[in-house]
Amino acid sequence: MNLLSIDGGSMAALAATVLSVLLVAAPNSVSGQAAPALTDFADHTDYVSLFDGKTLDGWDGKPGLWKVENGVIVAEITPGMYPPNVFPNTFLIKRGVEAKDFDLKLEIKMEKGGGSGIQYRSSVGFPPGTKMGGGNDERWTMTGPQADFWYPVSAEASQYSGQFYSQNTSQGTIAKRGQVVQLLPGKKPVVAGAIGDIDKLGALVKTGEWNQYTVIARGGVMMHILNGQLMAVVIDDDPASAHNVSGLFGLQIEGVPSKVSFRNIWLRKID
Repeated sequence: MNLLSIDGGSMAALAATVLSVLLVAAPNSVSGQAAPALTDFADHTDYVSLFDGKTLDGWDGKPGLWKVENGVIVAEITPGMYPPNVFPNTFLIKRGVEAKDFDLKLEIKMEKGGGSGIQYRSSVGFPPGTKMGGGNDERWTMTGPQADFWYPVSAEASQYSGQFYSQNTSQGTIAKRGQVVQLLPGKKPVVAGAIGDIDKLGALVKTGEWNQYTVIARGGVMMHILNGQLMAVVIDDDPASAHNVSGLFGLQIEGVPSKVSFRNIWLRKID
């Protein structure tokens, strides 16, 4: 890429990404001094709450599946809820709130198996030209970027939490945990850098306990941070990309059995 051809906005986004990788991924600065302290996850200055802690007002999901218990959004899929050989995959959608550039903070806990994730910059419904069956219902199906989170039901699934997954598109996993991936128009994704070892980073993911998840999106730069650790970065330099749009937020549950809980959902919109 020719640096002379990059406009000011792209250069600023790229610089911000590099700085964030250095500060979040590295325990010490180049000089050997301690890196600046992490910002307080509980600091909600300029944020708005997306969940009132009591009801699902403003949220839309499969009736009877999503509920509020003791100030927590909970969904659980048990054997017998769906026909055999069906792999359910459904979302709780935050209606009326869209953003392209934002900071999103929430806490997530995955139990009993299956997977989940945080959908952002997303649309609702089946992708054009497709008809999805099984455990998918068009009313609660989302397409777009996802901050993945999984219960370690297998060695492969244990590597998913923190990764960047393009939900319901042909791209699938774009940045695995520990990767900085760049997307250029008309070209295959390239791994531009490493944050850390995928398994060592996975040791920071808490199974069956609450995890602090932060998603930062600015222009073509999207970052996933779990429990204070940068996990994955995507730099999408394709202006026509479906990732570079304003869209909805959603919470996912998939697989049998599975149980997921969410709380303290806070959004700071930049646009």
